[in-house]
Amino acid sequence: MRRIVIVGGVAGGASAAARLRRLNEEDHITLIERGPHVSFANCGLPYYIGDEITDRSKLLIQTPELMHERMNINVRINTEALKINRAEQQLLVKTEGQEEVIDYDVLVLSTGAKPIEIPVEGKEQSHVFTLRNIPDMDQIQSYINDKKVKTAAVVGGGFIGLEMAENLHALGIQVSLFELGNQVMPGVDIDMAKGIHEHLIQQGIDLRLEESITRIDSQTVTASTNATLDADMVIMAIGVLPESTLAEEAGLEIGIKKAVKTNDVFQTADEHIYAIGDVSEVTHQISGQAAHIPLAWIANRQGRLLADHLNGKTIEALKPLGTAIAKVFDLSVASTGLNEKALTELGKKYHVIHVSGQSHATYYPGATPMTIKVIFSPEGEIYGAQIVGRQGVDKRIDLIASAMTFKQSVVDLQKIEIAYAPPFSSAKDPVNMAGYIAENVLTDQMKMAQHNEIADHPQLIDVREPIEYEMGTINNAKNIPLGSLRERLDELDRSMPVTVFCQVGQRGYNAARILKNNGFDVINLDGGYKLYKQLHTAPKPVIEKKETVKEEVKTVSENRRFIEASGLQCPGPILKVKENIDDMRDGEQLEIHVTDFGFCTDIDAWANATGNTVISNKTEGGKVKAVVQKGTVNVMNDAKGHQLVETKNGATMVVFSGDLDKALASFIIATGAASYGKEVTMFFTFWGLNVIKKPGMKVAKEGLDKAFAQMMPKHAGKLPISKMNMGGMGARMIRHVMNKKKVDSLETMIEKAQSMGVKMVACTMSMDIMAVTKEELIDGVEYGGVATYLGDTEKANLNLFI
Repeated sequence: MRRIVIVGGVAGGASAAARLRRLNEEDHITLIERGPHVSFANCGLPYYIGDEITDRSKLLIQTPELMHERMNINVRINTEALKINRAEQQLLVKTEGQEEVIDYDVLVLSTGAKPIEIPVEGKEQSHVFTLRNIPDMDQIQSYINDKKVKTAAVVGGGFIGLEMAENLHALGIQVSLFELGNQVMPGVDIDMAKGIHEHLIQQGIDLRLEESITRIDSQTVTASTNATLDADMVIMAIGVLPESTLAEEAGLEIGIKKAVKTNDVFQTADEHIYAIGDVSEVTHQISGQAAHIPLAWIANRQGRLLADHLNGKTIEALKPLGTAIAKVFDLSVASTGLNEKALTELGKKYHVIHVSGQSHATYYPGATPMTIKVIFSPEGEIYGAQIVGRQGVDKRIDLIASAMTFKQSVVDLQKIEIAYAPPFSSAKDPVNMAGYIAENVLTDQMKMAQHNEIADHPQLIDVREPIEYEMGTINNAKNIPLGSLRERLDELDRSMPVTVFCQVGQRGYNAARILKNNGFDVINLDGGYKLYKQLHTAPKPVIEKKETVKEEVKTVSENRRFIEASGLQCPGPILKVKENIDDMRDGEQLEIHVTDFGFCTDIDAWANATGNTVISNKTEGGKVKAVVQKGTVNVMNDAKGHQLVETKNGATMVVFSGDLDKALASFIIATGAASYGKEVTMFFTFWGLNVIKKPGMKVAKEGLDKAFAQMMPKHAGKLPISKMNMGGMGARMIRHVMNKKKVDSLETMIEKAQSMGVKMVACTMSMDIMAVTKEELIDGVEYGGVATYLGDTEKANLNLFI
């Protein structure tokens, strides 16, 4: 009889204990758990808090009583493992204050992971929580109910952070989500994360990227930007680290992130001690390097395999891919393998393709779009995949992960025989399409370009329809619709490459084939304009005021047409809108339901380009539901039954001054106008260019250019004030008072203005005179002349010179 002691339950420890008993009736198995629950569904905790799961008992997978009665396992809950005596093969534990020693022949460490902590003033207060177990969950739920929480700050944009943001929001709590990096969901690349950002903002989450918190007070938090936000409670969800203190103090070998190092049979440096689950290190299948991947599937698999090994079975080394999926409101986000960031760090060469597909046949009701990103080697090895969509994401990531597990080539994805019927899939599933596109890249030498590689491409051709082109395109792109391409080949220069793009890539591919067959050197933009626009446009926050004002228009026209456009791919929904609007009278309204979330921005762009009005535009029940009124006016009835007409809804201002106080006034007015739904343009000219300079940027200059640069402020933080500057003392005093009064700094105001969609244009003529280069200006600034500014003033009912 062996004495097997397992420290830690939940996924790895409980699985190992159960499998050990099934394989051997003789072993004496003791399972030690520090908390009150030995086996529970920790991934379900956020959904119980959000009332998505209402029966608490369903989270408890196994109880100590059941494990003892059915499996003859000695379960010790509320018992903490204090110390390992390796020489004597003993474990010191404490239960209700009483210490005792337990002998072991085999010791299994499944102690899991612990939340990462950061130094934040005030983090020890009672309204600051982490979420790792059932008691944490109970405390959070009780606090929400008892304190009637209205606002919350969630710190961390990983799995737990996103799930908590969604579930707190479902309870009617206003949520600010802080993420120190430039994206949420670090397992996916920024090109896929952008769509998640837009969706979070559309849902009403106050998303704060590249921000953290520096102080927690009783009902507020202070952000790293010095902004103060309301927060009745704070959820710290920055991530986890291995709970390896017990192993480290016992002198066991520790690896990446202080995870316990093991061999292929989970054995540590001590032949009697094993480690599994979140506390242990694994070898990643793709990189071949040590990794820490705290996922439930891996822990469960390790538990079973360890039990097999301890009972004499031969096991294959477990080298996981890190396949994961998360729900983010109406989206599903999944990944497997390595992303571009990791591959770049490893120095691997790779290809990238993006596939836009549907969850099932588009003609069957309810089809929803998804984007699949596949990364693969020049030889065809699949390095990783990422998917963002609403339905069927799990099925597709599992297909690709299976192919990777069994070492299939990316081209083999086209061979997977999927179960096809209109309600479930398409005859050419998006995963099959990924295989076809990969084959085009690898064997047909079809050239692909990414969104950040086409800025200097001389011949850029938009092959979408004119209506799509008018809604927005890439700078310097010429519109030649796919249907007209063969007849217009003489408009292209055969001596240089041609780069083509459509909305998502399919028409671009067809255009590339036409051009290649006609002797052109052709490149197709991967992901199309949809991905390009997503990555080069800042998402606009949801402005409740704007929708409230426009909803009043509904009283004018009760006759509203309705279109169900779910499942239609772009430009289908927009074409449906156009067909109906063309057949309507001014003032009539059209309601349309679409399953492609990208329609949110498409319909706004189309209405602006065609002189119509978006009355409401929101996501609800997994669909975009938009109401469009024909015509550009906001119409409201006055007491006499006449119509009052507002024909313009823009705001423009020339920022000529480089003074701090005037710059502050400019941005206060700009953000205020934007919050009322106005389209705001700020035109920076002469000394105003100093307001939008980038801190820390040094550009070599000579002669008069150098003299100008030395005399002007380096960036917004160095601006003087117009009165009582006193050699810079006055500006410093104003900034001190602003900080004390919790007023955003000028730099923060600039960031907020950009996030609200305020367009900032730098006058190129002034830049030339003042010797200011593009490299010196902040990201997101556009460049133009007086004509650009005057064009926007035509749509404005507010025009200022500051």
